[in-house]
Amino acid sequence: MCIRASEGAVRVDGHDVRSLKAEWLKSNMGIVPQESILFGTSLRENIGYGRPGATEEEIIEAAKAANAHDFILGLPEGYETLAGERGAKLSGGQKQRIAIARTLLKNPSILILDHSTSTVDTETEAEIRDALQNLMIGRTTFVIAHRIQSIMDADLILVMDKGRICQMGKHEDLMQQDGIYKQIFFIQTSIQDELEKEIASVS
Repeated sequence: MCIRASEGAVRVDGHDVRSLKAEWLKSNMGIVPQESILFGTSLRENIGYGRPGATEEEIIEAAKAANAHDFILGLPEGYETLAGERGAKLSGGQKQRIAIARTLLKNPSILILDHSTSTVDTETEAEIRDALQNLMIGRTTFVIAHRIQSIMDADLILVMDKGRICQMGKHEDLMQQDGIYKQIFFIQTSIQDELEKEIASVS
């Protein structure tokens, strides 16, 4: 079933998306989802899927920008290592970085990050976040996330509650308000502090 907006419009460079060709939109959009889908082929081919015909040098540069190059070189077969079905031979963080490299190679003007760090640990999230910072440079980026740390630097944050926008603004503005955003921030910060204390006590 196709649901159409009852009012308003989504515009790209002033053009209503309904007037644009779907093929053009797809070619100018890149998505890094929560669960990245990789093919059972080599890592080189998985990255290269972002832009068929890309050179070996371009694939490597994309991997470097995605913080994936070093771990790839650490594998026995390097870029020829098979990812396994749906990336089964890689960790969650490695799969995400391969997906980011693929999107970097595509070089889209519009980027959608859909909970792209929600399935990995804090240390891996930091590595992926660095890669995403490279990916977002010069692009219009939509970040969908539960972790506030992932969206704190956004130009505009929309806070959703039960399907409705309940707050809007930059991080600094939202922290001045007694709303859901501020509550979630302090909850997540306290949880993170407790985890760091536990890790420190174990080590």
